Amino acid sequence: MYTVIGYPRTRAMRVIWMLEELGEPYELIPAMPQSNEVRALNPSGKVPVLKDGAFAITDSVAICQYLADKHGKLTFPAGTPQRARQDGITQFVVDEIEGALWTAAKNTFIHPEEMRVPEIKRVCRMEFDKAMQLLKEKLGGNSYVMGENLTVPDILIGHAVGWARVAKFDVPDTGPLAAYFERLLSRPAFLRAMARGEEAVA
Repeated sequence: MYTVIGYPRTRAMRVIWMLEELGEPYELIPAMPQSNEVRALNPSGKVPVLKDGAFAITDSVAICQYLADKHGKLTFPAGTPQRARQDGITQFVVDEIEGALWTAAKNTFIHPEEMRVPEIKRVCRMEFDKAMQLLKEKLGGNSYVMGENLTVPDILIGHAVGWARVAKFDVPDTGPLAAYFERLLSRPAFLRAMARGEEAVA
């Protein structure tokens, strides 16, 4: 059994969702970032951490891809052109979509107040809007970003969309992207992950 360490309302949700999609059992420990429990496994104090036996893995993207590779699901095989394209989309999500959200968050409540640059949030919103246009092009007429089957970057995108809505970014609410987001966030595995996370922090 896997152990997921991290508060569910963080990037830990990506890992919980991934495990639900895979149908793998896991224990969830809702530890907060920078807690002693987390820092004992990840000196940066960031969540999530996944324990696979005695092996601890950090960074939600690395964890999700590790799980996909290990179980041979939700990914294309390493060394194939499809995997190269999949990894490119994953990097796009981290750089262009999450990058805008994370920079805005750091300058809203994460950095010490005297270090925040509130004006940069206008730039973040512009970058996010541009990323949504690029995502629309990458999606094309497909159900998911790599075609008709869910893969790792879809999970990252679904999580980022929820984050963006909470942060009051302009998430498309009509058209193909809105339909894609609804497809992601109505998946049974996502709904189970949300319920598991809420139960853990109740």
